Amino acid sequence: MNRRHFLAVLASACALPARAENLRLRALLANYQTSAMQVLKGGVSQFEYGDLVQTSYIASARKSLVSMLYGPAVASGKIRLDRTLADMNFDDKGGLLPRERQATIRDLLMARSGVYHKAANSGDASDRAPPRGSVQPGSYFLYNNWDFNALGEIYQRETGRDFYQAFVEDIATPIGLKDFRIIKEAIRNDTNLSEYPARHFLLSTRDMATIGQLMLQQGRWEKRQVIPADWVARTTALSTSAAEVMRTSPFVEGLGYGWLWWVFDPAGPWPESLKGAYTASGAYGQFITVVPKLDMVVAHKVVAPSKLNVPPEDYLQKILPAALTKA
Repeated sequence: MNRRHFLAVLASACALPARAENLRLRALLANYQTSAMQVLKGGVSQFEYGDLVQTSYIASARKSLVSMLYGPAVASGKIRLDRTLADMNFDDKGGLLPRERQATIRDLLMARSGVYHKAANSGDASDRAPPRGSVQPGSYFLYNNWDFNALGEIYQRETGRDFYQAFVEDIATPIGLKDFRIIKEAIRNDTNLSEYPARHFLLSTRDMATIGQLMLQQGRWEKRQVIPADWVARTTALSTSAAEVMRTSPFVEGLGYGWLWWVFDPAGPWPESLKGAYTASGAYGQFITVVPKLDMVVAHKVVAPSKLNVPPEDYLQKILPAALTKA
């Protein structure tokens, strides 16, 4: 056996465990309704499943992108986190209550506004909201679409920029998103009970993974600081414990909340590798999970809206642990 042949055989043998892991992960995903998934480690794709290019609705995972977009605007001084709704003369159909108007932009980013006006879309915990005007802004966590939708409008008013165009200029173009396009039809007001619509995103799985990689790199892309590193750290740190989330807006056991990112609470039932990890999460199975301890990103998509669905418990407790074996 010559040296070249020996090295080829050795490389093939070393690849066998990785191939076996890939096969097991593919078999697992085939048992669910996953449309596509990509795993990055060190910025390099380690696993790909399904159509990574197809764009579709990412549901509430959009909220984490709103958080990202706020970073540069806060750093530049165009947005001040201590500005209240009253300061901005920000109101809604039928009027906000005086106490609600005391909420700051910071309170909205933390889902602690205390504003329980009806939102333009469902899919939140607003059915568990306390009576309007009963909560001091900043004191009570509620996963409430009114906060998230209002943040889109506040961004436009305070910066003087179109929300989606700003995303293109500040994030999508600098990091080279390949499939994102501005689609005005993504702006939805399903209930017409609020003036502030939900600004949705349609993304491909590979672009979701790229977004996760930007966050993993503390907002830096090549030689450019796209999002301030301190903003990445602040928004992905635990600000609401998993225990509090379960009391007010029950989701998945062990997940707390940051500033529009779900955070793996160290007190939760997670392996050591997920301490410090965080994820965007959307209905039907949309996830952008960042795992700093493993230098990994997992992007998971279910094409939606459709009849397909991967519940968050299945992704977080079965699919994600299997994906992390790629480390």
